[in-house]
Amino acid sequence: MADAARAFSLKDLFRIADWEHTLPWAPFRDGIDIYRLCGDGRSGPATALLRFRPGACVPLHEHIGYEHIIVLAGSQLDENGRAEAGTLIVNPPQTCHSVRSETGCIALAIYEQPVVFVDSSAPRP
Repeated sequence: MADAARAFSLKDLFRIADWEHTLPWAPFRDGIDIYRLCGDGRSGPATALLRFRPGACVPLHEHIGYEHIIVLAGSQLDENGRAEAGTLIVNPPQTCHSVRSETGCIALAIYEQPVVFVDSSAPRP
């Protein structure tokens, strides 16, 4: 995780596919890695990069706060359609969706609050 006590920057985000291997990714879900920029993902706001392998999926979940997603590379798909690189997605509170990537993608995710998985058997990240 990036050091929360210091300012930092990531350059060339829309070229992340060229340098993603330089980040210390951690496992998040099956087929999905995470690089946390701030927050722990368990309470309060958080920001992270998510790297989906082809076919990976985040199961149905509800947003308690706003979620902002910027697709940086590849594409992802949810109940609202396909989002290609360069797309901004804003999911407001009380909305639900699942997310998958058929070919793989990297997205920047900014959350006000952690999500709640609708399927209670889904493991929590």
